[in-house]
Formats: sequence, structure tokens, C-alpha cells
Amino acid sequence: PVPSQKLTSVPSTSVRGRTLSKAKCSMSHTETCYGRLYMLNFIIKSVLNSIKTLATTFKIPDLRKKILLTLLLVAIYRLGSYIPTPGINAKALSEFLESLVKARGGTLFNIMDLFSGGNISRATIFALGIMPYISASIIIQLLCAVIPYLEKLAKEGEAGRKKILQYTRYLTVVLGVIQSFFISLWLENPAHFEGIRMVIFSGWGFRLLTVLTLTSGTAFIMWLGEQITEHGIGNGSSFIITIGIISRVPTAMQLLFSLASPFNIAKSEIKPLTLLLLAVMMVAVVVAVIMLTQGQRKIPVQYAKRIIGRKVYGGQSTYIPLRINHASVIPIIFASSILMFPRTIAGLIGGGAFDIFARWLEQGRFLYTSIYALLIIFFCYFYTAITLNPIELSDNMKKYGGFIPGIRPGKPTAEYFDFILTRITLPGAIFLAIIAILPELISGSLRIHYMIASFFGGTSLLIMVGVMLDTVRLLESQLLMRHYDGFIKSGRIKGRR
Repeated sequence: PVPSQKLTSVPSTSVRGRTLSKAKCSMSHTETCYGRLYMLNFIIKSVLNSIKTLATTFKIPDLRKKILLTLLLVAIYRLGSYIPTPGINAKALSEFLESLVKARGGTLFNIMDLFSGGNISRATIFALGIMPYISASIIIQLLCAVIPYLEKLAKEGEAGRKKILQYTRYLTVVLGVIQSFFISLWLENPAHFEGIRMVIFSGWGFRLLTVLTLTSGTAFIMWLGEQITEHGIGNGSSFIITIGIISRVPTAMQLLFSLASPFNIAKSEIKPLTLLLLAVMMVAVVVAVIMLTQGQRKIPVQYAKRIIGRKVYGGQSTYIPLRINHASVIPIIFASSILMFPRTIAGLIGGGAFDIFARWLEQGRFLYTSIYALLIIFFCYFYTAITLNPIELSDNMKKYGGFIPGIRPGKPTAEYFDFILTRITLPGAIFLAIIAILPELISGSLRIHYMIASFFGGTSLLIMVGVMLDTVRLLESQLLMRHYDGFIKSGRIKGRR
């Protein structure tokens, strides 16, 4: 007899499909876990490497001296930010400016207060901050494009640059005297502050004392910035502005903590989901600002070979980097100043048709946001056209035997530069306008204080990210020059230039 065999059932097609799908799901889940672990490992290693590299900077005597000098000068600046101007009721002025912000959404004094690190609202000796120097630098830079004498000085190298710097200093003092004099007149009149008396003893004595104090403070800050630029790390003026902006971070964090009220959910005005959304948006906005700051179009340039004596010069390939945001934060400053000027005048005068027009331009209204974005785009093109001359670029290339492959030297090259600048400035200007109006959108949609929302875009974030990138790039270049590792193992950190 034939022995009985055990029959085994063959799995059906559906069962095999389910088994394969489960295997694929487990494999995809494993790959996702490995990907997250790899990313976490990469972040931890990058942070540890950055800390190690930062510690290495203090082992180099020259670099350690520069860093300590920069920190000392910054500490002096912050110490002066708490010395009050004589004869002013600083507490009443601070409360009035805060109420003015809540009522009108901000004035021209808020921009000045931003760049001075809150010194105007505290009425300190550094109330004008570095703003007169920044304004003088922008004015001189614009005049170099229209006045032949200044344009000639700009082309004379180091000697011309020193001469222009001297003119900038003189103009800074003049602007400081004018601004401080009008501030003293503004403070003397109680009608500007709803009848509150801000000045203890008014008259020419107070005016001269205020002009002397505030102008001297501005000149001293200008000197601090020049010392940081020459003997410290980074650009001194930008560094001082950044320190002033960063000094407002603890106040914003304290306000955010009080609104969130994590230990008392019943009194919380910001939900946990909103806090999570803010954290994600902060990371995304910082990444977007870094991309905007470092984005550039590389124009290839070829230099012809030249034989001088027995040596061969040229014959190399390089590129000209054209940034998509060549104007940096200057369009935002110009646009904000123009739009806040009517509200400032309305707050000083009060009443009438001018006050009605100023209400139309309050922050958060559609008309204000639209005009603000259009002005930013306009000033991006205006500043780029003033400071970057395609004809001058073409002539300099032709002088040294350079040319763009496929483009004839001379006028065709200038037209090509103009075409490229027009194309790349538009997306940069639109992106800059979005970043500028983002704090207002966040403040209006999420119902949070504008001081907190201001760190999610606008002038504050652009200046902080740009200056930090420049500072890290300078530190890394110093380390690499001395054969040390940079802040990242592969590649280089790029600044704004």
C-alpha cells in the first residue's frame, strides 16, 4: 500500500501579497528610523564640532585678543545704554511710547528705537544709537553715484576710502546735532505727550545739554564700531545693531512665557499647538532668510592670456557673484520710514485730515501692507541700480582682458549684466517683501504681541542672520588660515559678500 502523504496547502496570491506588503512596510519603517537616527547623529556631531572649533579659537593668541576686545567694547556699549540723559523723565517717556505703539501700531521712533537697542524709550545717552552713522553712510554711498568728485574718490583705492570715511564722520555729527535738537524740542512740549511733562527744566540750557549729550553718544558709538571693525571681529556698525536687537530677546521671551503661562493653563493666552507652530515657523523662516542672504547668480568670466616679457598672465576662469538681494535690509528701512512718517506727524500734530490719512496707514491694514510691499520692491531695484553699475562692470572686465563666454566685450556685456540684474532682483525683492510683512501676518493671524512676532522676519531677523553669518565666516577663515578645521567638516560657510 502507498503510504499516506501529508498534504500542505499552497498560500494564495492574496496571502502572499499581504505578506510582501507587510515586509515592505517594515522595511520602509526601518529605513525611516535609520534616516532619523542618521539626521540626529549628524546634528549632534555638527553641534559638538562647532563647540570644539569655538573652543579652538581661544587657543590662538591673535584671535583670542580680537574676540576679547570685541566683547569688551560691546560690554561698554551695553553699559552706556543704562546711563540716562539728564533732565528727562525716562519712565513716563517709556510708558507713553508703549501706549503710542498700541494705539497707532508704531511710529518712526520705533525704527530708531530698534536700531538703538531700546535706548530711545529709556532716554539714555546712546538714544540716537548708530542710526546717524548708518544714515550718513547710505547718503554718502548714494552721492558717490551722482557727484563726480566722490565717484573719483571711490576709485582711488585706500586713500579715497579714508577720505570718504572722514566725510561720513562729519555728516554723522551733523545729523546727530540736527536729530538731537529736534528731539529736545519734541520733549519740551507737553502737548505731544497728552499733557504729561517729560522735561524737568525746559529752555536753551536743556536743548544744548541734550544736543551735546546725544551727539557725543553717537560719536562714541561710531568710534566703538570703527574699533571693532579694525581690531575686532566683523563689521562694527552691524555688530552693534545686532547686539541692540539681541538685547530685546529676553524681554520678548519673558512676554511669550507670561502669555503662554505653562503652569496655569486657564490663564494661557497662547495654546500649546500655537507654540509648536511658532517653533516650526522660526526654523523655516531662518532657513529662508539664510537662502535669501546667500543666494547669488554666478556669471562665468574668462581672462585671455597676456605675455609680458617672459611671463604669461591671465588665461584663468572665474566668476562674478551677483546676489539676488544686493540691497540687503536698506529697502525695508526706507519703506518703513516713509510709511511711518505720516503716523509720526499725526501723533505730534493730532487731529484733522492728516490724522485720518494716518489711520489708513496703520499696521495690519490692507493698504499699509500693499504699499509696504510695493515700496520694498521699488527700493530693491532703486538701490541696486544706484550701487551696481553694469557699464562700470563691463569696462573693468574689458580693461583687464576679461569676457563672458558667448558675449562680446563692451556694450553687449553691459546689456547682459543689466538683463541678469533685472531678472534676479525681482524674485529677491518679492522674497524680501514677504519676509518683511511676515511679522504683521503672524501677529494678526495668531493674535500674539508684535514684539514676539518681530523676530519671525523683518529687519531684525535679516540683520541678525546676516551679521552672524559674516561673523562665523570671518572666524572660520581665520581658523583655516592657521590650518585648523572650520565650523563644518566639508565645505565653507558663506557670508553676505
